[in-house]
Parts: sequence; C-alpha cells; structure tokens
Amino acid sequence: MRFSRRHVSLPHLSMLCFVVLIILTAEKAVSIRFPDRISESVKTASNQPLRTAVFALGSFWRSEAVFGCLDGVVRTTAGYAGGSKVNPDYRSWGDHAESVQIEYNPRLINFRQLLEVFWSSHDSRQVFGQGPDVGNQYRSIIFTNGTEESRLAAVSKEKEQTASKSSIVTTQIQQLAMFYPAEPEHQKFELKRNPFLLQLMGNLPEEELEKSTLAAKLNGFAAEVCPPKIQRQINARIDEIIRRGWPILREL
Repeated sequence: MRFSRRHVSLPHLSMLCFVVLIILTAEKAVSIRFPDRISESVKTASNQPLRTAVFALGSFWRSEAVFGCLDGVVRTTAGYAGGSKVNPDYRSWGDHAESVQIEYNPRLINFRQLLEVFWSSHDSRQVFGQGPDVGNQYRSIIFTNGTEESRLAAVSKEKEQTASKSSIVTTQIQQLAMFYPAEPEHQKFELKRNPFLLQLMGNLPEEELEKSTLAAKLNGFAAEVCPPKIQRQINARIDEIIRRGWPILREL
C-alpha cells in the first residue's frame, strides 16, 4: 500500500513517533555492552608481565571454561599441543592433545593454584579420555616452561598419586614445544551457545571475543563450572542489569 503524507493526521504522526522511540529504546536495552575493562585493570595492577600456562584435560571446550572464570586469569585460548604435527586442526590433529592456554597475572594467581584447578577438574586416572570423550587427543598433560614449573608439576602429580592409592595417575608432564590455537568456532564455545549473554556483551566481533577477559569469565559461567562464589556473583550482576535496564558492567 502506498503511504501518502496527506493521510497522516497530527495525532497519528505523534503516535508513530512514539512507537519508533519505544522500538529504538528497546533495541538498546537488550543490547547492553559490557566495556571490557577487566583485562586492562589486571595488566596495570602489576609491573610484572603476564605468564602463560598450558594444560590438556579432555575436551578443550570445557577446559577453557574451567580456567576462564578464575580471578587473575586474563585470557584463555582453546588449542592443540603435545604432538609433532605442524598446524593441526580439528579434523586433522595428528598426535596433539586438545589443550587450553591460560594467560594469567602472577600476582593474583600462581602456577601452583592453576595445578590445583587442573587436578580437580578432570579424572587423571582415565586412560586417553575423559568421560564419554575417548581418544588420544583427550589425554591428560601438564605442559611446563622451565625447571621450576616442572618441579611443581612433579610434586603435584606425586601428591595426586598418593591420594589415588592403587589407581595409576596417567597424567604426563612435558616441556611445552608449541601451542596451536584452535579454529575460531572452538573459542569460547560455551558462551557462544548462550545468545542472551552474547547480546548482553554487545555481540562482540570474533577477534575481540577471543581476547576478552569478560568473555572468558562468562564462558565459564555459561558452562556452570565457575567456583560457586563467582557463579553467584555473576548471577547477581546479570540480575542487576535486568532490573536497571541500562547499567554499565565494568568488572565481575
């Protein structure tokens, strides 16, 4: 139908403007963007550079989520490590294991604490797999950088073996040779399955999402693997956003 200007009375025009204003306001209300300030504050809080740890403990979708919501963790990346194949991918990983790379602030969390999370987040006694995921790519590995990390890993494994009694801990300890990031569709996998959280973040571009500290935390929240205190904290902030309609979340 052709819409002629002479058919629009002043009351109708006012009502049309009002409806347009409501639509525009609604679009903004459901597309709240959390400024990604967490990583910036972590970096500037210390003169020390960030450190990197890499672990393999089953599916990297879940592994990335487990470490992402820890205080002091700045970024997480799902990927491949532990093998000899150059440039592995999800359809051709060779002898690599699905792994997670963790960039962290050593003043807020240390390698020993990351090891504790590693041991508590998977079954180190299961051979070449975790739960229903069976295969060499799901084996348990602690990757180390230097003598001190190797020592800490060995001590923690011995402690785990003592606690396991007759069951053999299958976790390997290896010097990290190379970490290959996985394809974009495997990054922040649990978060991407939650359109509501993505919308709250403002639907960040893929590259920004992969590097976001906030996305790393919400990835763990979406998978429900955060420590209970952090899970409740994030829930409370989301409830606050829903109540207020247009807040700015600067940190979790």
